[in-house]
This record gives sequence, C-alpha cells and structure tokens, in this order.
Amino acid sequence: MFNKILIANRGEIALRVIRAAREMGIQTVAVHSTADSDAMHVRMADESVCIGPPSATQSYLSIPAIIAACEITGAEAIHPGYGFLSENANFVQVIEDHGLTFIGPTAEHIRVMGDKITAKDTMKKLGVPCVPGSDGGVATLEEAKRLGEEIGYPVIIKATSGGGGKGMKVAQSAEDMEKAFHTARAEGKSNFGNDEVYIEKYLTTPRHIEIQVFGDGKGNAVHLGERDCSLQRRHQKVFEEAPGPAISDEERARIGKVCADAIASINYIGAGTVEFLYENGEFYFIEMNTRLQVEHPVTEAIYGVDLVREQIRVAEGMPMSFTQDDLTINGHAIEVRINAEKLPNFAPCPGRITQYHAPGGLGVRMDSALYDGYSIPPFYDSLIGKLIVHGRDRPEALARLGRALGELIVDGVDTTVPLFHALLAEEDVQSGDYNIHWLEHWLETNLGNA
Repeated sequence: MFNKILIANRGEIALRVIRAAREMGIQTVAVHSTADSDAMHVRMADESVCIGPPSATQSYLSIPAIIAACEITGAEAIHPGYGFLSENANFVQVIEDHGLTFIGPTAEHIRVMGDKITAKDTMKKLGVPCVPGSDGGVATLEEAKRLGEEIGYPVIIKATSGGGGKGMKVAQSAEDMEKAFHTARAEGKSNFGNDEVYIEKYLTTPRHIEIQVFGDGKGNAVHLGERDCSLQRRHQKVFEEAPGPAISDEERARIGKVCADAIASINYIGAGTVEFLYENGEFYFIEMNTRLQVEHPVTEAIYGVDLVREQIRVAEGMPMSFTQDDLTINGHAIEVRINAEKLPNFAPCPGRITQYHAPGGLGVRMDSALYDGYSIPPFYDSLIGKLIVHGRDRPEALARLGRALGELIVDGVDTTVPLFHALLAEEDVQSGDYNIHWLEHWLETNLGNA
C-alpha cells in the first residue's frame, strides 16, 4: 500500500483524489501555483508544495517541479487527475525513471491512444468499429479532395494531435475542402505543434456515447456501461448522463464487451474511456481517453464504485475489487458542469465568491473547490463545480437536478447555472431526444450564441 501520493492537479479533481486517498489511509501531497496558495485542495491535503507562478506552463505543466515535489515530500506515486499532464507519455516515463509510480496507464498506451490516427488503427485491429475515413494522415489538398469524393460529403478534417474541439473543421462539399483542410492544419500546428490531419465521414445527427473501461494491467478488464455526452457546445461537454437514454441493454452489453476485450488484449491498466459517435444503431470509434473523465461521477453513481480508489489499487499491483458479473446498473445519474462564465457569450468570469452554498439531500453530490471568500483565478479552466444527481430512474434524476440547481448558491461571479434551468424546461431534454448538434442550435435560437 502506498504511504503517500502526490496529486499533480488542482481544483475539484484534486479534492476528489484527496478524499479517496484519505479513506484508504494514504497521505496526500498537493502541489499549487502561487495563484492557488489559498485553494481548497491545498488546505485539505496533508502537505503542500508551491511549484511555480500562476502560468500553468511554469507550474502544473512543469515536470521537473512536480518530480522535485515528490522528492521533497517522499511521495511514492503521482495521480494526474484530468487535463494538464494526465495524458503526457513523457511525464509517465520521467516518473518511472525516478522510481515513482504513475497512477494511470503506461507511457506506451498513452502514446498510442494520444495519436488519433494510431489509436484508430489500433482499435480497428482490435475489432472496435470505426468511422469510415482515411487510413492515416492526409498530406495534400489533392489527396483530401479525392478522399472527400470517395468517402462522401460531408466530411470532417481533424488534427492528429487535436483535442477540445481545436483542429476540427467540417467540409460540407468539395467547395469547402480547401478552407477546411488548411484551417485544420493551421490550428493543429498552433495548438499542438503538429499540422498532420486525417479525414473522416461526418455523421449528421449522431449522439456522443462513451464507454467506461477499466483494466488491471494483467489481461483483465471490465466495462462500466456508457455515458451519453451529446449536449455539447463547441465540442465541449456540458451535460452528461448514464445510462444513455437511447441505448438498449443489448447494445450496451455488445459494445461494452468489445471495448473491454480490446483493452484486456493490450494489458491496459487503470481507467479509460472509449468514445463513439452513435447513429442509426451503429457505433463509430472516435478516440480513447487514457485517464479519468470529468464526468466519471455519473458512472460511479449508477454502479456504486469508486473509480479513483480502483485506480490506486491497480497501480499498487492489487486486483480490481469487482468483476464484470458484479457490475449492475442501479438507477440513473446526470452531471452538469458549472462554469464561471457570463451568458450569453460564455466569457470566463473569474472573481471573488461572496457566498457559496452547495445543494444536498438524497442522491445529490457536488464536486467543487469553492468556498465563501475564495477568489477564482483567471489563469485556468472556468469549471468551478460539477453537480451530480442520482435517481431511481431518469424522470426522478431530472426532477432532482432541478431541485438541486434551485438550492445551489454561487454569488460574486456569473455562472452557467441559468443555462441548465432553461435546458430542463425543454421537451427534448426531458425526453432525451437530442444529438451532438442540438445544444448549439438551441443556443443560437435562444441566446443568439453558439
């Protein structure tokens, strides 16, 4: 058993890991920038180390600073949370070179799945269904145009190293290809240092379905069903639920087994998420995230498991505490991401919290690092909390979400809470009849912004 782990992250996910570790009797080390010296994760950890100035590149993304913090405190393992260095294969390699343990997948698995072309090729070989598209990178506009005709428009051009909606452009016809191709390459180069792109068929009304998987690194793996993350703005998820309202028990079992078998065959270790577009009863692989997801609490709610605890256990070489037969769905869960942003333009809104009250009651969980008097720094992501509700069924979960949103108080800054009140009044949201384009169309119609 680890005696002490360091959390290479901040905010609510750092608190999430601290809580799991504390229940396991493991001491924790928080790292922080000078801007986060008063942050809740710093207050709640057993120890804390300042690793740099506010800029993430000089603090939370500084591998030497994080390794030094481990050496100073005697931490034996590092949990990356999500974002920052969580999917950085070089970081994992450096950790291992220093005799420390990374609580997550191997550097090789992160490297393979981090390159979207390699990931797609790997998954195809493992029997996972993929979106029709190019076999690899597309180097020239002429090749892109040929593939567009071959695949059939519309198509989407994606940066190989892309993420977060950057480096993704849709070409509705051959006339759109030149601009989309060059823009996607330029965004890939400027955001990720890599201008390689690939091309896929653009599905017109798909849902975004992701399968939670977990492996022990020894050839054993399970799936924990799916999450529907179709309500998105600019490829950023805002509302997630499990199980998906459009997925049958038979479909869940089928695609879940395909994913679990695939990661078992490569001896994958820890939590992972296999993401799909789902349309007309078919699943199409788009990418795999080799880390804990922001929306992992909805899976925890319906399966009654602690995914962070399991991450720590398998990193120590222990077996998973459950098998596939142990995993049965109980009820329905929904998560909404609360951001410090001003509507209708979703502009970041950092500032001082003058009053904060978290909702409570049966089936309500609030993951947040807010407190009265806390000043949200302007240097990081605008996510300030995740409200998760669990009910016996979807209608109960929706009703509980409405009640919990009404109890939540965040004064001093603007937040996206009004958006969720408005969405809950929509018939399509109540019925679960939406796809990945629904929210942007709704925003354009109702707020004049998408």
